[in-house]
Amino acid sequence: MSFLLTPEEWRITAFTLGVCALSVVVILPLGIALAWLLARKRWRGKTIAETLITLPLIMPPVATGLLLLKLCGNRGPVGAFLHRYFGAEIVFTWRAVLIAAAVMSFPLLVRAARVGIENVDIHLEETARTLGAGPLRILFSITLPLASRAIAAGIVLAFARAVGEFGATILLAGNIPGRTTTLSLKIYEAVQLGEDAVAYRLVLICGLIAFAAVMLTERLTASREL
Repeated sequence: MSFLLTPEEWRITAFTLGVCALSVVVILPLGIALAWLLARKRWRGKTIAETLITLPLIMPPVATGLLLLKLCGNRGPVGAFLHRYFGAEIVFTWRAVLIAAAVMSFPLLVRAARVGIENVDIHLEETARTLGAGPLRILFSITLPLASRAIAAGIVLAFARAVGEFGATILLAGNIPGRTTTLSLKIYEAVQLGEDAVAYRLVLICGLIAFAAVMLTERLTASREL
């Protein structure tokens, strides 16, 4: 069995990594904002918000994919709005892959960033406030820098989760060669077709990405604890 990837497998790998990286960039601002709100503020509906954010980690991915399909289809509220005013299609396009990856990885980013922000000594923020620093200055000069390792760990975990996403992606994006096929979808297709060599090569790629992500996360977490 050859361990050299074919040109098609390289394209699928590049597509998967690119879309998953973009999905993390897309969710990063909202993820950090929600993490800060959950860590620093008390507000009505906070428990419900925490539950909704965590749901994609608990629900079967295909169930999440079905909900996204209803929302983002041409007759769904999100899909209909984008199609009517921007002419943008979501379902069965690369945008669907991005949305599925973003939704499934979002909870990991929020949870990690929240823990990091909660571990920042609030007295440092209060001291800066007494010296005249505004909320945004405190956030960007104290809170986020001190929580940066946890946020970085959340980014890495979110990216790794996005790379491994399957259930929501196959419902929302399908498995269209050259358009929406990701590493996970190609592995599934190769197994179905009896192409074991292809499946094992791509499993190796996914394993290397997962190993690197977990190892980097452990190093970031250990450094923060030190």
